[in-house]
Amino acid sequence: MTGETVDCYNCGRANPAWAQVCRSCGIPIRPGSATSAERGPIPRDRDSLISIGVGLAAIAGAIALGLFLAGLIPEAPVATATPTPEPSISILPSGSAAPASAAPSESSSEPPSLIGNLRTGTGLRENGRIRGRTDTFGPGMEFCHSRVVSEPFGVDRIQEEILRIEEDGTLTEVQPRLGSNLDVDPDGRIAGYCAPGGTDSLIADWGVGTFMMRDYRNEEEPELIAEARFTLTR
Repeated sequence: MTGETVDCYNCGRANPAWAQVCRSCGIPIRPGSATSAERGPIPRDRDSLISIGVGLAAIAGAIALGLFLAGLIPEAPVATATPTPEPSISILPSGSAAPASAAPSESSSEPPSLIGNLRTGTGLRENGRIRGRTDTFGPGMEFCHSRVVSEPFGVDRIQEEILRIEEDGTLTEVQPRLGSNLDVDPDGRIAGYCAPGGTDSLIADWGVGTFMMRDYRNEEEPELIAEARFTLTR
């Protein structure tokens, strides 16, 4: 054998001069030694076919892996526009609503449920209303009280109760309702009185402190009609 070589016209690789087919691509080197179907550009040697098979297998594996992963990843939820709620329109009656009345308390001098207002002062006017209005009295002062009701008294006398307000808020009776009668005009709406002996007599009987005065009508079924606080001092 000689060292002559011949180049493959298909792939260009050098082959021994005696070779019938190219050792690289498998194409016949000598013209006429193979059919025209064997002279195509597709390599037919074992190594090339193995390389092609490995490449195709890798591509198929990549496609299969992609399909598998696509099945594991959940589809992104489709965003839907949330409609903005429209504000509801409420039809309100015209005019201002009347404020809720506060529950009467013992400390209030004018509970809304009572029919009368009770005032204290140092004198009375001709019509029976209070003059020199005050709720604090000391020695030597006159002590007068007047009540004005929204309807006729309807009786000829009312009862008056005096309670001392203790420091803890409890009430101690110093003048009972029964037996403490004040004459009134059944058709009238105003009645005023002054204590005989003034503040000095009250301090002597009740002492000093803060007191609650309450007026009632209907002795057998007493109805509270007015109340007020006052203070006696030395």
